[in-house]
Amino acid sequence: MDIWDKLYRAALEVQDPRVVSPFIEAGGVAAAIESESGNIYVGVCIDTCSSLGMCAERTAIASMLTHVESRIRRVVAVMSNGKVGSPCGACREFMMQLDKDSPSIEILLDIETKSTTTLGALCPDWWGKTRFE
Repeated sequence: MDIWDKLYRAALEVQDPRVVSPFIEAGGVAAAIESESGNIYVGVCIDTCSSLGMCAERTAIASMLTHVESRIRRVVAVMSNGKVGSPCGACREFMMQLDKDSPSIEILLDIETKSTTTLGALCPDWWGKTRFE
């Protein structure tokens, strides 16, 4: 099994759409990230009625940061229909701010073809790159 299949399956394992309360739903989207050290962290989306929720990618990153890691190699986000999706703008920005090498983070675009892109390709001319210099 290649790393993309491993990440995809890790995300599927935690994906469990559910109503948490009259205000919160969780688990419709799941994500898995591979850190620079090769560890895999997972997360699910948390949707709230007041837009204070978090995307699956950011909950996975929060887990990674909790475990004292901050560099990402690869990201997979699995939508509620089982297809892979690209991170939203807020997740892209969050990842870009993590590390000077964040533009090289690989993002899976299609599980069947293993088509990928980089975060740098999704965020050309990012406003904050000079702060890392």
